[in-house]
Amino acid sequence: MSTSTAPHSDLDLGVDQTRRLSTETKASTKTTELLVFLATVIAVIVTANVYDGNGNDGDPFGATTAMRYVVYLAIAYMVARGLAKSGSRDYYDA
Repeated sequence: MSTSTAPHSDLDLGVDQTRRLSTETKASTKTTELLVFLATVIAVIVTANVYDGNGNDGDPFGATTAMRYVVYLAIAYMVARGLAKSGSRDYYDA
């Protein structure tokens, strides 16, 4: 006679509950951080294309400066997502 033991999650404890599962955080597409990041990148690109400067000493806000700001924004976004992921949970039911 062989007995088998069920895993803990399959045991009937007499309580009818659904399991609460969790991920580390919400998906990045569900956060306002992504929307703010995209809006600021678009604002930097539009500003770099539209702004001409005063006309005497060239374009002070050219492509190089715009790309530098986009890189800074990307780094800030990654740091913000890292901080958001540290210690938070997004619960869902099975």
